Amino acid sequence: MPLPDKTCGMEDAVSRIFDGATVMIGGFGVPGTPFCLIRELVRQGTKNLTIVKNDANKPGMGVDWLLASGQVRKLVVSHIGLNANAVRMMNAREVEVEFVPQGLLAERIRAAGAGLLGVVSDIMIDTPAGAGRTQVEVAGKRGYLEPALTADFALIHAERADTFGNLCFAASARNFNPLMCMAARHTIAEAETIVPQGAIDPHAVHAPGPFVHDVVAMPELLEAYGVIRL
Repeated sequence: MPLPDKTCGMEDAVSRIFDGATVMIGGFGVPGTPFCLIRELVRQGTKNLTIVKNDANKPGMGVDWLLASGQVRKLVVSHIGLNANAVRMMNAREVEVEFVPQGLLAERIRAAGAGLLGVVSDIMIDTPAGAGRTQVEVAGKRGYLEPALTADFALIHAERADTFGNLCFAASARNFNPLMCMAARHTIAEAETIVPQGAIDPHAVHAPGPFVHDVVAMPELLEAYGVIRL
């Protein structure tokens, strides 16, 4: 049985995202961030979004576009220190911010992709940051129950994809992307290059196609990245 072709237009793919959705966005700073998908999301104006990302990017790029357009209700991030606009909006209570330690953020996303309800961690135990969290004891050690973190959508940047959605990432651009593919209910991947099914060695696949629902070709001129694809 032939595998389905998941390629589609960027506008159609992003139009699936609804007001009030929780959206995971891959990337660690610039590497792995799907700037073209974010730009289309801004263009479509979807509102009241909860954005789950490692960081809020820098002013004038990526997540900051969504903040500037007033589309974000809440950020779930490990830090926002590189984005003064995000800091200002948090202090002015224009956007809610939930801080999660970076490793724990990744583990909560991984847990969702693995079908777990959550994980137990001693991070923040007996600190003010742990106030109000559910505490449990395992093998005589105390920890907090950290719920798995899922999302309605994940926006992903890949270096290469096949038409079924098998993805390859370039070096450190892999970061949160494979975990988010697994944790979200619907994954949209932008790819620098799209190849036919079977053109990617199975051992080179970083995120398998069953976790990806839409594959979008990036524009030739990558203005969002400030580079031209060769």
